[in-house]
Amino acid sequence: MAKFMPIGYGDQAGYDRTDQAVRDAAHAHDARVKQEGVEMGIAGAPVQVRNHDAAGVTTEDGPFMSSALPVAGFAIVEAATLAEAIDIVSRTPCAVAQGVVEVWPLQESP
Repeated sequence: MAKFMPIGYGDQAGYDRTDQAVRDAAHAHDARVKQEGVEMGIAGAPVQVRNHDAAGVTTEDGPFMSSALPVAGFAIVEAATLAEAIDIVSRTPCAVAQGVVEVWPLQESP
């Protein structure tokens, strides 16, 4: 099984515009995949970390990347293929509630 890191982007306004039944189904889907072993969580406040040339650690509050929607959450999904990972995340709240989910394949580091 390969590992994938979905990153969900969405905001409260998009969530609120989505029909309650669709949101409920998405949350039920998340509960099922969590029981199957998918690790997921809601994104907290980010901190940028730098240690250029190993000369000393500096930090800065806030995201480095920017997008039209804020990061809402992350997950680690094990799936046989990218298509299977996409199928899993396509039914999550960010995907159905006016947001977007990126799926990043994870590779072993050397």
